[in-house]
Formats: sequence, structure tokens, C-alpha cells
Amino acid sequence: MPTKKVLFLDTNHPHLKLGLEALGYQCDEDYHSDKKSIQDIIHQYTGIVIRSRFKIDREFLDTGQNLEFIARVGAGLESVDIAYAEERNVILIAAPEGNRNAVGEHALGMILSLFNKIKVADEEIRHGLWRREENRGVELEGKTVGIIGYGHMGKSFAKKLKGFDCNVICFDIKPDVGDENARQVDLEELFRSTQVLSLHTPHTVLTNRMVDYKFINSFKQPFYCINTARGSAIVTSDLVKALKSGQVLGACLDVLEYEKSSFEHFFSAGQQLPQDFQYLINSDRVLLSPHVAGWTIESKFKLADTIVKKVAQLKNN
Repeated sequence: MPTKKVLFLDTNHPHLKLGLEALGYQCDEDYHSDKKSIQDIIHQYTGIVIRSRFKIDREFLDTGQNLEFIARVGAGLESVDIAYAEERNVILIAAPEGNRNAVGEHALGMILSLFNKIKVADEEIRHGLWRREENRGVELEGKTVGIIGYGHMGKSFAKKLKGFDCNVICFDIKPDVGDENARQVDLEELFRSTQVLSLHTPHTVLTNRMVDYKFINSFKQPFYCINTARGSAIVTSDLVKALKSGQVLGACLDVLEYEKSSFEHFFSAGQQLPQDFQYLINSDRVLLSPHVAGWTIESKFKLADTIVKKVAQLKNN
């Protein structure tokens, strides 16, 4: 029987390649060829390992007639035409278990930093300012935290909040996902009670541009917003309006809707930043990070290990 081959399209922790080789797969790497060149050779492979290099669409899947699995080293599979892959009996593997702890810690770290004005205070001290009253913080204890999307990431964040005596509620399209760390509620109660909103949703037709002007103004009291999920979930212009009006008290954004537009291009010579983004980077009520919530030293290994274990399980079935 010929050796089954797996093609790596993105760099990953060495543990992943070693693990799949230990399972008997030949692992090849191609991190630079364009999509058309990959399609020309994909028929040779049983599996591919991806992150987010390009879309795995119908055409790609049709040329990969021998594909048995697609493994994405990350939480979501939005870069894959899921319905068509399943129609072709291609097994889809993701690894949300691998970086859920990192995301939970990052969300917690961001809101604590924003509440306690750590970024602002640090910057002021570096410029010779010692302003205590102006940097008086807000406590997380006792706040009602509303989580939208109560899967691996949402559950991880809720677990971290347990030590802060928060009232944690969650909303999810799936029934009966609440647990000892969060009580599942309907949207009406989420809007009525939430003081801190945290998004942990995948990119879908339901979540794309979900947090718009109408959604934001459905909340019965001003709230803080955390987004460590997908930049596409929030309409930035509407968020900025809410920050200006005071309906949103502050925002922690690890993801931005501008990411897919080549973020670095914004800062090229002669380019003018979008007005709404300019507001975000100049506001001391906004904390930003470059889509790294799930991007820790430990999660890099755990993501790889999760894929290895799931491929092993697939092989043994």
C-alpha cells in the first residue's frame, strides 16, 4: 500500500509534522506557491494542513479528488466551503481546544487593563506624568458579563471570570449549552442585564456585521465590548458612533474588520487612515491587539497536538 501524503500549506509547530509522520504519513511542505500551482498537485494528497492562506473552495476540492481530510490549525473553518467538502466526504478538522485557554486569558487581560487604565497610565509615566485620580480604575467584581457564543472560547472566558464573582450569562443559538460558569439566557435578558459584552462567535451569515447600530442600542444600559472572535462581527462605524455617544463605554478589540484589507497598507506613505479606525487608535477607551488572543507559545503546541490526536482518531476509525 502506498504511503499516504499530507501537504502543509502554512508553517506550524514542528510537533505537527513529527506527529503525522509518526502516524505513517509522508508530510510535504509548500508555503509559497500560488493557489493554481497547489491545485495542480493536490490530487496526490490524502490530507492538507492549513491556517488561512487561501480559500478552499469547490474548484480546489474538485481537483483534490483523493482528499480524505482538511485540518485547520485554528478554531474556525470559515476558509473552507464546508457544505461542499462534506458532500465530497472530506473530513474537516479544527482545533478550538488548542487555543481556548489563550483566548480566555487574553480577553480577561484586555478588560482588566482597560478597566484599570494600565495602558494610559504606563504611557503617562513614561512621559513624566504622575496622575493618580485621573487613572482611578473600575473593578470587574460583581459586573454582569454577557457572552455571545458559548463554545470552547466562551466557556474558557467564563471559567476565568469565576474568581471575580461576576454574574456571567451567555447566549448561543444552540440550546442547553450553559454550565456552572454561565447561565444561558435569551437575547432579551442579555440586552437588559449586560454590563460587559464578550464576543466568541465564528464567522457565519448570522454573525457577519451582527453588532451594528440597532444591536448596540438594544442594550438597556451602557456597556463595555470585548471582541476576540472575528473582526467581521462588528460594524466599526457603528461602534465608533456608540463610543462617541457613550452607549459603549470602552472596547477591547483583538480583531478588526480591516484585517482582510491588508492592515499594514494603511500605514504606507501617502495613505490616509479610515476615519473610524483613526478614532479607535486615538481613543484611550479602546484597547487594541493584532489578532493574537489565541496566539501564545503554549497554544502553538496545543493546536498542533490537537490536530495530531484528531487525525490519529480518524485513522483508527
